[in-house]
Amino acid sequence: MEKFIVFDVETPNYRNDRMSAIGVSVVEDGQVTWEYDTLINPETHFDRFNIELTGITPEAAAQAPAFPEVWETLRPVFESGILAAHNAPFDMGVLRACLAHYGIVWRKYAPYVCTCRMARRCYGLPHNRLNNLCDYLGIELDHHRAGSDARAAALLLIDELGRGMNYMDFRKFYYMLPNDREVR
Repeated sequence: MEKFIVFDVETPNYRNDRMSAIGVSVVEDGQVTWEYDTLINPETHFDRFNIELTGITPEAAAQAPAFPEVWETLRPVFESGILAAHNAPFDMGVLRACLAHYGIVWRKYAPYVCTCRMARRCYGLPHNRLNNLCDYLGIELDHHRAGSDARAAALLLIDELGRGMNYMDFRKFYYMLPNDREVR
């Protein structure tokens, strides 16, 4: 069975080119085997909307590590399996933008699956937002908290796979070099 690195990011402003938090839950053999959750100092301004949505303030993030330090921990994890997120193109785009901003060259393409796309086919519900799906499945969620969102998306992925969804039907590759969009 594949290893999935399920992650969620929070951003400080409308530009969505930096992270103020990241949560990661690794899924192996149908279980969450490793979790990571941290604030990140985005080294940029915060918009009121993002502060109200995430609860992350500039003061809280000021003492957190910047992205390059967090990436040192996460890089080997992110290289160890298929990335996954709920509304994955957003999270993948923020990851690519952070890497580009700090001049970090990672890889040309990263394989990923989107638990939202999988949910549309799996459950047939009218709304496939993470909080709606968690309510439907009874998954605990403290929404817009990166660690909680990542864990909830990991449990959602486990449920989708358990219901017979084949991740290969949803696997895509995100172009990770700067200034390009998803290509496949």
